[in-house]
Amino acid sequence: MFLWCEKRKIVEKIKVGAVSYLNTKPLLYGIKRSGVLDKIDLIEQYPSSIAAMLLENKIDVGLVPVAIIPKLKEVFIVTDICIGANDAVASVCLFSEVPIEQVERVLLDYQSKTSINLFKVLIKEYWKKEVVIEDAKPGYQQDIEGTTAGVVIGDRAFEQRAISSYIYDLAEAWKDHTGLPFVFAAWVANKPLPADFIVEFNEANQYGLLHLDEVITENPYPLYDLKKYYTKDISYHLTDDKRKGLALFLEKLKEV
Repeated sequence: MFLWCEKRKIVEKIKVGAVSYLNTKPLLYGIKRSGVLDKIDLIEQYPSSIAAMLLENKIDVGLVPVAIIPKLKEVFIVTDICIGANDAVASVCLFSEVPIEQVERVLLDYQSKTSINLFKVLIKEYWKKEVVIEDAKPGYQQDIEGTTAGVVIGDRAFEQRAISSYIYDLAEAWKDHTGLPFVFAAWVANKPLPADFIVEFNEANQYGLLHLDEVITENPYPLYDLKKYYTKDISYHLTDDKRKGLALFLEKLKEV
């Protein structure tokens, strides 16, 4: 994170990491069209990579899987915006060729710690089933066959929806299990950030959510209805109920 130099009028930029999935396009739309963009170095990657950067202090704030929160020395949730769901989310699912009762092995997506930990909680507490769990590598979707299922997240989940016979939405299962919404990712800083920056950054995120039609036009996607995704499936505001859901999930992580 950079500070103003009064003599040179130069400011070092705040390093910001963001997820490069469809679900973040509205947030990035606002950030890239606001004055805040001049104050940051923006890095786009998949969730677990952004999480690693925040843990290693390579960025100052990131839209990170919430499962990393217990690993941070300091935690500051810096906006009222998150990647959450009040019910089914569509893009974080367990995919299988057989009903879950027949699943024997599950491959876990390498791109997000939150989603795979959510699955571990659900398989134990909700489905109450023992399976062989394996960390997956790129291209693992082709191994989802027979009694081998897979947790697939993000844009690749939309592709898998057209292939797999059985789809179990993890956010929907969490809501059925706990009665609470789920938070997959939040804007988390590992150090205090300037108050004026936080206000401006929050407003930039909100701006994108007010211009969803433009976001959709800018990101044509034939595999899924993005209007539905952005207005029905994803729930972007970090409400009190979502904070309760987040707190419960972090408590359950201690037993995973």
